[in-house]
Amino acid sequence: MRIRTSTPLEPAVFTDTHCHLTHLSGAVSAAVDEANQAGVTTMITVGTDLASSAESVQIATSHPGVYASVGIHPNDSIEATEAVLDRIEDLARHPQVVAVGETGLDWFREGAPRVRQEESFRAHIRIARDLDRTVVIHDREAHDDIVRVLMDEMPLPRVVFHCFSGGPDLVQTCAANGWFMSFAGNVTFSNAADLQVSAKQVPSDLLLTETDSPYLTPHPHRGKPNAPSYVPVTTAFLADLHDIEAEEMARITASNARRAFALPDG
Repeated sequence: MRIRTSTPLEPAVFTDTHCHLTHLSGAVSAAVDEANQAGVTTMITVGTDLASSAESVQIATSHPGVYASVGIHPNDSIEATEAVLDRIEDLARHPQVVAVGETGLDWFREGAPRVRQEESFRAHIRIARDLDRTVVIHDREAHDDIVRVLMDEMPLPRVVFHCFSGGPDLVQTCAANGWFMSFAGNVTFSNAADLQVSAKQVPSDLLLTETDSPYLTPHPHRGKPNAPSYVPVTTAFLADLHDIEAEEMARITASNARRAFALPDG
């Protein structure tokens, strides 16, 4: 019988491809230990500005199984000056840094002018390409423009749509280009039927799981701060959508994460 969300998932091994350990209210070491106890052995902690990017590198250096992504969030892209981007590039050279971002476009909040967001996005892509790092994309109601920029910037390194929010058309575009699609706890929400349709259509070899913690806590834990230890819940939900065992989905998404971020085996 296929395992459901409420069923313990051990001894499966899980990967959280997108968390913000610098945003957690408690101790980072405690969150990492709790995740390890839940079977989450690999985490990528993601910077959103220069300070959190530098801190993410420090965390990754200090905690086995934790890697970093560095970048300037599109809503903060007014801060993406040449000097700051040079510093991001320096951080991206660190061996524990596997990605650049999160970067992209946000037409929902528009915390920065659109032209500055796109300039920053293109600069992040070029850093990632020069250093062979994965690009981690923040896409909020900007699907067409994200795709336009990516097509303009070909050839690309590996691409991950973090917290995927598009419909079947974007799924098809990503699949055609080999871009990975990562799903967070919001796919488990009762009002996320459209997102669940998209998640079900993602080819299994391009599917990733994440928490985006401390945000987007999955059902049935909504109301609590999210944490990497909750990624098994989302993994099991995606397994249900794809009609496979939760352990098999954990194996698939962990293997995909190694390819998506060029992580070492094991």
